[in-house]
Amino acid sequence: MDAAGEFGQPTVIEVRGARVHNLRDVDVDIPLQRLVAIGGVSGSGKSSLAMGVLYAEGSRRYIEALSTYTRRRMSHAPRAAVDSVRHVPAALALRQRPAVAGVRSTFGTSTELLNVLRLMFSRLASHRCPNGHRVPPTIDVAVGLDFTCPECGVTFTPPGAEALAFNSGGACPTCQGTGQVRGIDDATLVPNPDETIADGAVRPWSMFGLTVMPQVAEALGVRIDVPYRELTDAEREIVMNGPDEKRHIAVRSKNGKLFELNFTYRNARRAVEEALSKATTEKGLARVNRFITVHDCPDCGGTRLSEAARAPRIDGIGLADAAAMTLDAVIAWADTVPPTLPPDMTAMAQNLVVTLLGTAGRLHELGLGYLTLDRAASTLSTGERQRVQLSRAVRNETTGVLYVLDEPSIGLHPSNVDGLVGVMRDLLRDGNSVVVVDHDVQVLVEADWVIEIGPGSGADGGTVVAEAPPAGLSAAAGSRLAGFLDGSEAVVVRDRVAAERTFAAGRIVVEATAFRTVAPLSLEIPKNRLTVVTGVSGSGKSTLVLETLVPALTADGDLPAHVASVDADGVGRVQVVDADPIGVNVRSTVATYSGVMDDLRRAYAATTDAAAAGLTAADFSYNTGSLRCERCSGTGQVVLDVQFLPDLDIVCPDCDGTRFGPAAQRIRRPVGEQPGLSLPEALSLPEVLSLSVAAAVDRIGDIRRIRTKLQTLVDLGLGYLTLGEATPALSGGEAQRLKLAAELGRDQAATMFVFDEPSVGLHPLDVRTLIHVLQRLVDQGATVVVIEHDLDLIANADHVIDLGPGGGAAGGRIVASGTPEQIAASADSITGSYLAKHLR
Repeated sequence: MDAAGEFGQPTVIEVRGARVHNLRDVDVDIPLQRLVAIGGVSGSGKSSLAMGVLYAEGSRRYIEALSTYTRRRMSHAPRAAVDSVRHVPAALALRQRPAVAGVRSTFGTSTELLNVLRLMFSRLASHRCPNGHRVPPTIDVAVGLDFTCPECGVTFTPPGAEALAFNSGGACPTCQGTGQVRGIDDATLVPNPDETIADGAVRPWSMFGLTVMPQVAEALGVRIDVPYRELTDAEREIVMNGPDEKRHIAVRSKNGKLFELNFTYRNARRAVEEALSKATTEKGLARVNRFITVHDCPDCGGTRLSEAARAPRIDGIGLADAAAMTLDAVIAWADTVPPTLPPDMTAMAQNLVVTLLGTAGRLHELGLGYLTLDRAASTLSTGERQRVQLSRAVRNETTGVLYVLDEPSIGLHPSNVDGLVGVMRDLLRDGNSVVVVDHDVQVLVEADWVIEIGPGSGADGGTVVAEAPPAGLSAAAGSRLAGFLDGSEAVVVRDRVAAERTFAAGRIVVEATAFRTVAPLSLEIPKNRLTVVTGVSGSGKSTLVLETLVPALTADGDLPAHVASVDADGVGRVQVVDADPIGVNVRSTVATYSGVMDDLRRAYAATTDAAAAGLTAADFSYNTGSLRCERCSGTGQVVLDVQFLPDLDIVCPDCDGTRFGPAAQRIRRPVGEQPGLSLPEALSLPEVLSLSVAAAVDRIGDIRRIRTKLQTLVDLGLGYLTLGEATPALSGGEAQRLKLAAELGRDQAATMFVFDEPSVGLHPLDVRTLIHVLQRLVDQGATVVVIEHDLDLIANADHVIDLGPGGGAAGGRIVASGTPEQIAASADSITGSYLAKHLR
């Protein structure tokens, strides 16, 4: 590929000798101002090339061009392990897991749509004078002049856009612009009124170390030896709200001595308030939060806005009303605004509407039209947050920037992927370059150039196996993607049951009333089958499965309020397998999570070397054992304090990331004999942890318990993971499969497994592995329910339930159910139209 264009301008990013993570001295040219897709199986090194090389170097070089004063206030990536990277533009990354926004962020603020709306309501609205009269919109206000009320003659300054912001001057004074207030739930303070106070009826007193409060309450005139329900109103008032008075009481110590002391009374409510003010840890907050209730602010009704900020009206609509609309409803409403205004205000109104629709249109194309503007940003899914990021990137109208997108198709229905591709094309039209790491075939076939990394995972990956346009990939002998792009790979890879036998093993029936965006419906799940729940983004899949089906089956006593009835005879256990990261820090590894580490520590403690040194299994713990590396305390990493620059995490130079000190390397375990295997020399525990799961099966598989656990991981398609790999760094799909390791091989006849998008981060070949794993669960008698967008997984289901037809208020209904072929033939199913093409 030529490095220079017609006028000597570079046409490619030249990468030479890339060695980030498992990349093996990769040399590759990345076309500029093109849509370049990087594919490959999980763990092959795709993200290492895209994020670890291209983004890291593009962002680092841009930031290093800034002043030291500016750099010290910006976080940035360290220098990549690469010989050279030439012609890399300044880079921005849209990561797979965007940060969750704070309590003050909403869909409207994160997209900046509320900025335009506030401007519209400050300039175009009918305002209210200080005496309460409604003043019609006028061009004087629109250009920032004072207002004179035609009713009472008072002159006033209408609120500006900032005065309508709930993060600023327009905040409700009661909730400070959060829309919610926290209160103490009295019912939780005394959960069992049949108990006496002496026996612990008032929970906060016993939980927060106020064990003498019952005696103080008694000194205040409260009976503590009768059931709480028998107390008088006056006594209960003292328990809940009594004054902070001192009382002289006798307290007996543990050794029996009696002390007479003064104690200040802390009523039940005050005990919770003080505990809340002192809580500094997640555990402490969790203890207090059991007594706290959160509800919509009574003054602003959850709108976050002050009464003054809610006052301006555009044709009868207030700012709070507009923010409560869905994005699609705002788009429809905005076009009606200019005709309602005086002629001399029409031009300004049209300009504001065009600005609003420019931003809103992008979000609509990305399938977010069902979201309301006042939706808390913290409640958005990963896919929704990523699409907000992407729309912001397009709106900025940059030129000459390298955008690196890490699996932007996550959480997207096939119909939304079309909008995603359109947005990426818009970035290219503005003169930018786009590199996308993705597995979705619908994205890959739209690329101008595909770079496939592989051929395998971990140590078996890290090389470029193919480079070509999508249509030319089949000419590359080593490509494992080509068959999926040209349609030569089979779609259905498991034996599905015939339609007439779908419910032969029984059915689970849930009758539900309306809840959130889901309409009243009857849900039927076939037992001992693979059922996939599909639908466009926001159609109600998670609400139906995770907030209706699962709570209905796990209810201990009363059903959830929106569940009328449930018939699930034979289902005794529900296991929800989500994609949340495993562990919170680098101390959680594949070895510890799988249970292999405990077996390894015992095995090494039993060696001759360990016995001679007086070592036990506890010494082989890299967290607390005597053999751990002292410099990094067993984390394998150390933090460098680099003056003027952000702190830098690097591999520990003492243990080279093994987590253990030199003494651990001297304790070696001879590998037992295994028929048919030619085994190498004895290994130390640090050397074992550096092995991949697949390699470890052969190297330490003589220990039956270890071999069984490792073989299960191989069967789950995780053989490429290293035993010492930190689990928080695993992809969502890898985390889900690792969580399943303990479930395979058991009788699951009474179990329902629920998976939330298990194909996230998986190559089409890995999806095949996932399908076989799900089949194993079905073979063991389990009922499997999967929330999914992936067409391969949908096509392999026994039963499909499709929600829609749209998102938000336009969804929430079962539009079709049946076999994949029946869904594909349904005229009402959007999923069906894409599935029909896929099956063909």
